[in-house]
Amino acid sequence: MKFAVIIILLFSSAIGGCIGSISGNAIKKESIYEEGMGIEAYFCPGDSCENIILESISNAKNSVHCAFFDLDLSSLIDAIAEKSHSADVKVVIDKNNYEGQIKGQGVKVADSKQYMHNKFCILDDNLVLTGSTNPTNNDVNFNNNNIVIIYSKYIAENYEDEFNELWDGVYADGEKVKYEKINSENLIVENYFCPEDDCREKVIKTINEAMHNIYFMAFSFTDESIADAILFKNLETRGIFEALQAGSQYSQFQRLKDFGIDVIKDKNRKNMHHKVFIIDNETVITGSYNPTGSGNSVNDENLVIIRNKGIARGFVREFELLRQ
Repeated sequence: MKFAVIIILLFSSAIGGCIGSISGNAIKKESIYEEGMGIEAYFCPGDSCENIILESISNAKNSVHCAFFDLDLSSLIDAIAEKSHSADVKVVIDKNNYEGQIKGQGVKVADSKQYMHNKFCILDDNLVLTGSTNPTNNDVNFNNNNIVIIYSKYIAENYEDEFNELWDGVYADGEKVKYEKINSENLIVENYFCPEDDCREKVIKTINEAMHNIYFMAFSFTDESIADAILFKNLETRGIFEALQAGSQYSQFQRLKDFGIDVIKDKNRKNMHHKVFIIDNETVITGSYNPTGSGNSVNDENLVIIRNKGIARGFVREFELLRQ
């Protein structure tokens, strides 16, 4: 089954290394209006996630800056190498998954004490590609994942600031996000980075806003305080845990089940890799952040909170599909 959710856009912008392949500190503004902000959501493997990533990279005119926890898609490695001849291309990749698959002056290996767990790209200073998807064969072709594309110069600036910190070797630290909330017609996007912005607190705050229902899809869910926030709401709640992770020592799967919450283990023979909460069928929390202690406190992660009914409907369809 294939579907994508798209809210149309506006934009273009600009800025200007070569890569070879082998296989701010401004005043923080808490809410800003941005005319023409747009968003798209896709779901792997139903949608052609590899082509979506490739098309985004190929369409960049001036700059491609990416932070990847893992990377093994040969088509993307080749596309990045090719793009580096005509644009400013930089890639940061986590040391735990770096095997020399991409090299050059535009590549840095993140020597973090824990994980540089991001999966995002900033293109031409006005487009951000993020979500749960690592650009790997497993993640685009077998694991359940999401890709979110945001057309916003302010969100792009947030991600560029975070990317520059990673490029400069600042891990699990840094400045708080510059623009917390961007408003546009029928769309609000909040954007945060862990650990500096306390992603756990942002998730709990959003869960506390729930009036009707809470759905979630969690690759790894060990954070007891987030589970408590769900329990205290006492609303219709349904969840999907990745099967293997659900059996881990600190997983909240059995605890929530024991309290009567309708949680199941996923049926994918590979992985259900989403990190998603859906609130009242109109707000979606996603990104690289798993609701875990490490995700909140020691990894480099990113989080977006999307308030739009159309986007939420797409995530609910994915949720219902995986619940079957």
